[in-house]
Amino acid sequence: MGLAHLIKGSSSPVRSLRSTIRIVHAGWVVLLAGLGLSLIGVYTIDVATNPTSSGAFDLSALAWKQVVFLIVGLLGAVVIALPHYKLFATIAWPLAFLSLGLLMFLLVPGVPRWLVSPINGARAWITLPMFNFQPSEPAKIAYVLFMALYLRQRDPPESILSLIPPGLLTLIPIGLITLQPDLGTASLFVPSLFGMLVTAGAHLRQLALIVLLASLSAPLAWPFLLPHQKSRFEALLQQIQGDRSREQDINFQSFTAQRLIGAGGITGQSDDKARALVRFNRLPEAHNDMIFSVVATRFGVLGSLAVIGLFLIWFAGALVVAAACKDRMGRITAVGLAGFIAAHVVVNVGMNIGLLPIIGVTLPFVSYGGSSMLTCWLMNGLLFNIAMRRELTPYNPAPRYPLGQEPYARKK
Repeated sequence: MGLAHLIKGSSSPVRSLRSTIRIVHAGWVVLLAGLGLSLIGVYTIDVATNPTSSGAFDLSALAWKQVVFLIVGLLGAVVIALPHYKLFATIAWPLAFLSLGLLMFLLVPGVPRWLVSPINGARAWITLPMFNFQPSEPAKIAYVLFMALYLRQRDPPESILSLIPPGLLTLIPIGLITLQPDLGTASLFVPSLFGMLVTAGAHLRQLALIVLLASLSAPLAWPFLLPHQKSRFEALLQQIQGDRSREQDINFQSFTAQRLIGAGGITGQSDDKARALVRFNRLPEAHNDMIFSVVATRFGVLGSLAVIGLFLIWFAGALVVAAACKDRMGRITAVGLAGFIAAHVVVNVGMNIGLLPIIGVTLPFVSYGGSSMLTCWLMNGLLFNIAMRRELTPYNPAPRYPLGQEPYARKK
């Protein structure tokens, strides 16, 4: 039931408004953890891109742009937190179609290169005056809202057959993003889907069976991978085997990141030394995909664990938001957003420490990027929105009857 309806049915709008909004809730945890991570991100981007620093405001151009992205993200979070989250159910379908339209636009042949220019071999960005817009980022929010609405309108998916439609719907954005090609971003939709299915009532044993079958059939996808995608997996296998023959080739980025992580030690290096290490080791994408290695160089193992701890606090806050929400769509939405962030963190940290292939996944709130920062903060705003809403029955004044004609009056 919408907030406007509650206020309309109340004799005291102020009282009704207060009764539908929580002041103390887990959304503050999500907000503060995200802000802490974002500020750490601004500093580490400066470390990665600025050879020297003479003060707190002596930031590199990319770091200052990240500050602007952060401010825009905070404003976006406020905007998305104001209307009742249930209103987003009415625009879930249009948002989904708009997102799919943008993803398909990226793949249209003949689009001018000044508008859609491949970056690192992927047609994943639309060139705008201020920054490069990546449609796959806001598509995550559109997907979560759409899937939450879809699952809310149906019975709990308690059978294998009921899991097929959500899976097929998820394959649409995954397929379009894979064709860019951006296998890293495409892979993040699966953990989010699983989280939403479990929240909607799916059985864990059925999902575990699907994961097992998918793992066993994964080798069948090998012939369909592009050459550079195959080389990433081959490079990871060489690392695991201890083969350093391609350390200056395909494995340069991974070995350099691991070397910088090792250089950080337990407590990290000084500011000047960390900047010099990142600069002279020539780590590719140090401000973006490999930002975690910069964090480890500057702050060491303890600082890296603190950053991971902030992500755990953020994730726990998001799950508390979901648990406290009595509305099915709100609960599924919160878990879906948490699934995306959790998958981002696991894959990015795994890439940096050499446990996963480097597939171009950023570290949320920390890595450089306008689309990523705005999407993360819109997620924060949506979670805050869900957390602060109370689910109460509408206030209806008791009906008045003429004296002696009350339903409970004793008949003489």
